[in-house]
Amino acid sequence: MASAAVSASPYLISASQGERLFLAPREYQASFLANDQINLGLIGSGIQGIYDTRAALSVDGVKVVAACDLYQGRLDRAKELWGDTLFTTRDYRELLERPDIDAVIVATPDHWHQKITIAALNAGKHVYCEKPMVQKWEEGQEIIATQKSSGKICQIGSQGMSSLVNEKGKQLYEDGAIGELVMLDFYNDRYSAEGAWQYPIPPDQNPDTVDFDTFLGNAPKVPYDAKRFFRWRNYKDYGTGVAGDLFVHAFSSLHYMIDSMGPTSALATGGLRYWKDGRDVPDVSITLYDFPKTKTHAAFNAVFRVNFIAGSGGGSGFKLIGTEGELEIGWNSVTVKRSKLNMAPGDYSMVAFTEATQEQIRNNHVHPREKTRKSALKTGTTTWESPRDYKGSHHDHFYNFFTAIREKGNVIQDPTFGLRAAGAAILANESYYKKQPVEWNPVLMKTV
Repeated sequence: MASAAVSASPYLISASQGERLFLAPREYQASFLANDQINLGLIGSGIQGIYDTRAALSVDGVKVVAACDLYQGRLDRAKELWGDTLFTTRDYRELLERPDIDAVIVATPDHWHQKITIAALNAGKHVYCEKPMVQKWEEGQEIIATQKSSGKICQIGSQGMSSLVNEKGKQLYEDGAIGELVMLDFYNDRYSAEGAWQYPIPPDQNPDTVDFDTFLGNAPKVPYDAKRFFRWRNYKDYGTGVAGDLFVHAFSSLHYMIDSMGPTSALATGGLRYWKDGRDVPDVSITLYDFPKTKTHAAFNAVFRVNFIAGSGGGSGFKLIGTEGELEIGWNSVTVKRSKLNMAPGDYSMVAFTEATQEQIRNNHVHPREKTRKSALKTGTTTWESPRDYKGSHHDHFYNFFTAIREKGNVIQDPTFGLRAAGAAILANESYYKKQPVEWNPVLMKTV
């Protein structure tokens, strides 16, 4: 096989006095022969399935040859995007039977992930499975076992995982830029119907154009309901709520950057406050997680918050807070804020002392950590940004997937990694519906 590798780590170019820096673009090295082409099948040609396929096709030597969906309009759309010769079907098994397909994207509703992923691996296909890997943590071990026995590559699709900023964040954390980690603050506020999963329903929907019975799968049987099909994230029978849609991204990046297996407990609260549209998952979710001390990090706490009624207009954040600074990860940038640890007390606390005592305190006040800092990074704020011509983390995640297929290598987010991210996220749902804390064994990947 011809080599297709990406540079191991980005280097830095100063943009202005060291305060703002650019992460250098990756050096993609690809030379594909005719027999290196990877033929791709898409299972679930909805919103994320299309975005995934576009990202996959941005990698050299990849061609989409088949698409599967349960709504006829999406199959028509697939042919608009990728040509009239595209093979389309409503039955994923027909797609898996095709000998010309090397790999598949599984971008179905969450409750189908396990079954189709296992079927695809057993059919000899490499699999890119959208996050969360499973709807229920109990489903994960079978995927792990099947991937190992099949010998096929399985990448879990948290598309931000392979980003330049994640790599830089990991390097900064390991270099001690924020000292010991004490807290993670993650939030995502969405002030839009689309952000709250109120996706449009096509006018031609009906029981003939939508295979609703197959969509239900092992979920409870209910009469045809277009809202359940096109807005499935709103229902716990088919999705995983805000935890599976959003928390799992944060867990994937967190576990990668600090080399963690996950939390030991979760305590969730929230409710259905605004979107009284028939959904049965909360639109406000707040979960507190406890992480144990390991070889790579001290014990710390995490706050995960999602709000679909953000009156300020929305926004998101992912911040690691340490004993010596903060590390904030964005989509295209990473920022470190390092404070001066030897700052003397201010006027508020000194007001009760004489002028002579105040001077004596100021002269002798030194923060005990200041002399033991591990990182030589200067104090203040430093931001690294992705270059304008960066192909993006979604491209890089697929690049990692296809390179592992061609070179029989490893992916960055295998099923074990995927279960630890999905399992930790799903704890929020379990705690919320049980109305009590839930304990988790991050090593064995199961509740206690």
